[in-house]
Amino acid sequence: MAIVRWEPLRDLMTFQERMNRLFDEAFQRKGELSPMIKGDWSPAVDVLETKDNIELRAELPGLTASDVDISLANDVLTLSGERTMLKETKEENYHRIERSYGCFSRSFALPSRVQKDKIKAKFSDGVLRVTLPKAEEAKPKQIKIEVQGK
Repeated sequence: MAIVRWEPLRDLMTFQERMNRLFDEAFQRKGELSPMIKGDWSPAVDVLETKDNIELRAELPGLTASDVDISLANDVLTLSGERTMLKETKEENYHRIERSYGCFSRSFALPSRVQKDKIKAKFSDGVLRVTLPKAEEAKPKQIKIEVQGK
């Protein structure tokens, strides 16, 4: 795993961006239904690393495997799709809509140590799992230490 240098200003900027997005969403909605329906959303994604693989786990509730596209170009893996609102009732009957709908796209830069031709994806219970196998040279190796007598 790569060592990442802590930069407090970057964390502050991330916090500021989140607060701006929160206020933008709050003032944009003001009881209007259409911005909520068309609003952008971004699924939560966990990235974890094991000895043999790097794995992405994306929460995509209410979607199916056919609703999601996975593409790989220039060492960037992109998850994209769209969650649409079901038109079961008239829009006037809603008192509150908190779930987000619309298009999403998440991109992840892949390290060069991934075997790009062996990437696999599985979709189950609203969770997309993308497995990225590591190349042999990237896997950790145990080095035996020889002890010499005095």
